Amino acid sequence: MGKKTSKAGSAKRYGARYGRASRAKVGAIEAETRKNHKCPYCNARRIKRISVGIWNCLKCEKKFTGKAYTITKVEM
Repeated sequence: MGKKTSKAGSAKRYGARYGRASRAKVGAIEAETRKNHKCPYCNARRIKRISVGIWNCLKCEKKFTGKAYTITKVEM
């Protein structure tokens, strides 16, 4: 029997529902949201998303706004 592979990442929690393309888009957005971003003030890679569009640097404690899922524009 062959080994099952999963390419959905964090979107695998949806199982077989919602279609492959929709799950792939959700997975790409969530991966971009959780990756390390660089702080525009201190250049540290310690940014955490508080809520939609609100980001916080864990090093310099600056709170600022950005895009909903990332700080800057991302080409997909």
